[in-house]
Amino acid sequence: FEEADGGSLLLDEISEMAPRLQAKLLRALQEREIDRVGGATPIKVDIRVIATSNRDLEAEIAAGNFRDDLYFRLNVVNLHMVPLCERPLDVPLLCRHFAAKYAESNGLPQRDLSPRAIDMLAGYSWPGNVRELENVMHRAVLLAVGDDINPEALQLGGGAAALAPSSPGGAVAAEAAAKASGGFVGHTVAEVERDLILETLNHCLGNRTHAATILGISIRTLRNKLRLYTDDGVKVPFPGELQRAAV
Repeated sequence: FEEADGGSLLLDEISEMAPRLQAKLLRALQEREIDRVGGATPIKVDIRVIATSNRDLEAEIAAGNFRDDLYFRLNVVNLHMVPLCERPLDVPLLCRHFAAKYAESNGLPQRDLSPRAIDMLAGYSWPGNVRELENVMHRAVLLAVGDDINPEALQLGGGAAALAPSSPGGAVAAEAAAKASGGFVGHTVAEVERDLILETLNHCLGNRTHAATILGISIRTLRNKLRLYTDDGVKVPFPGELQRAAV
């Protein structure tokens, strides 16, 4: 609040704020002053507050999760953002934006979206809105082969991307399909998880960041698991090792 004095302060996802903090926020807004931790006197502030929420705050008030006095203090100008599923014309534009962004950040070639991929993306409901779309395109950039981003590189709704048998990683997908038809029987969950992680790492030529993104886990979790595999004597590929071997 003190650093925002004379400017604007964005409070993102304010519906997640604990009730005790809601009371403190209400006082700061009403009195236009704050108490610094360890301070001796109140500090006057003059700021514009912008608060966001992905929940219906009036419903949260009825459920006892949000203070009504704080809501009415904040609700001077209300802007309702239409969900992405109601803005289908925005989907191709956002997809191309994020595809270009993550191609550049990962040092990969720029690829356009094929017409089939556009149709698939435009027809999806996007329950996670733009954040979900961004993650989908990040994975697609890492998985895409050829000149375009095709449906085979897209992973929607938490499902696995449908890699073509002729693409890098297609053998991994084929093996996974074979296991799904009965090959998992006789293996522990830990063994299946280990095989999936190592196969994904091989597909990414040992790149931990790319593999973690495809697997949907944090890079820290992936590194911890790889350390356990190494301690057990399992061969874990290093970044660039598989590429050098291929050359």
